[in-house]
Amino acid sequence: MRYRSCRADDGDLRSRLRELAQQRRRFGYRRLHILLRRDGITINRKKTQRLYREEGLTVRRRKGRRRAVGARAPAPVLALPNQRWSLDFVHDQLVTGRRFRVLNIVDDVTRECLRAVVDTSISGRRVVRELTDLIAERGRPMMIVSDNVLCREAAAGLGQQISMRRQPSARHAI
Repeated sequence: MRYRSCRADDGDLRSRLRELAQQRRRFGYRRLHILLRRDGITINRKKTQRLYREEGLTVRRRKGRRRAVGARAPAPVLALPNQRWSLDFVHDQLVTGRRFRVLNIVDDVTRECLRAVVDTSISGRRVVRELTDLIAERGRPMMIVSDNVLCREAAAGLGQQISMRRQPSARHAI
């Protein structure tokens, strides 16, 4: 002998719930329960929740809105190569567990990777040396930006060899 459910068939209720959820897409089960009661269907709120979940009507939660930090400045129009370079650090790990970093220097207009410096540790002096060598090869860019603030030593080293001014955003320019 096995247990057989003696629940009543809720086909009409399920179809009405789907219909209401289709009309009001952002409504959750609580608001749909109120609409069902207005239609004259009196059921327990927990049953409405169970049917709502079984029918797969759950509304996805909205993510928080990201707000811009700082004042906006109009982006300069870039048209020629060697006007703006971007610096970015990337890191990964070898199979042995040893970590390494890569300093990527990219021309923003041509999307060309000017230099990729790979090492287990990249000091600020090394960043300055690589930038100085690159400037000697290709000429000085109008500006160099970094999405994350370079390490303190790099900023100090850049200040010694290349003039560096702070922009309103969190980017560095040369």
